[in-house]
Amino acid sequence: MQNLVRHPVALALLAIAALLLIGSTIAIVPETKQGVIVRFGDPKKIINRYRPNEDFGKTGAGIILRWPFIDQVVWIDKRVLSVEMERQQVLSTDQLRLQVDAFARYRIVDPLRMYIAAGSEDRVSDALRPILGSALRNELGKRPFAALLSPERGQVMDNIEAGLNRVARQYGAQIVDVRIKRADLPDGAPLESAFTRMRTAREQEALTIRAQGAKQAQIIRAEADANAARIYSESFGKDAQFYDFYRAMQAYRYTFAPDRQGSTTMVLSRDNDFLKQFQGH
Repeated sequence: MQNLVRHPVALALLAIAALLLIGSTIAIVPETKQGVIVRFGDPKKIINRYRPNEDFGKTGAGIILRWPFIDQVVWIDKRVLSVEMERQQVLSTDQLRLQVDAFARYRIVDPLRMYIAAGSEDRVSDALRPILGSALRNELGKRPFAALLSPERGQVMDNIEAGLNRVARQYGAQIVDVRIKRADLPDGAPLESAFTRMRTAREQEALTIRAQGAKQAQIIRAEADANAARIYSESFGKDAQFYDFYRAMQAYRYTFAPDRQGSTTMVLSRDNDFLKQFQGH
């Protein structure tokens, strides 16, 4: 011990060696990371692996021990990651060239497969990016532009997600969501032409709906008139005097209704048949 005190350089080297030994033996696992312990290039163990619905604080995070200098920990994020697709041009079935921006969100659920197939998260993103663009072009190429503005868009996203997920599983990943950020028409004549076609289609659809509504209204009105005539006929057959009284009251109602100035003037003789209900006959 006295020799070490006399040689501070040796003491410092010994302290550094001890720190290196401790640092290579002990590893701190964060809650947001999962790791693959690799020994001489061969994966040996997975630590703090992602599990669905796991409780925060009850995972494999914390302090772990490893063989010093021979075990290496490859850290992999447990959180949801994102891959952005560069803007691409897509041709729809109605011959519209769309400028589309999209992105996908994924999570590494099998770190061992991911390490063997890709080696790092960046390589997974690089592998998924062209697949996302290809799936987007194939799916949107089967539909018109109006499908992106209707509930059918949800089905489009589900199909793209399913196709992308098949590739993601090869890299130990799972697609969480796929979204289109923007789908624009090129500026200028193509955009104006598309707007004109959409406006014309909507006007034709409105005319069709109005014609169907008018047809239904005529049918309902005719059925109502027929029912009214039947009821009148049945009433007349049951009580002719009451029917005559009712029709006279209806005629008085419309005849004696006040005009726009609030008054009505009529000149009739006493024995006029129109006023027989007032004569008590």
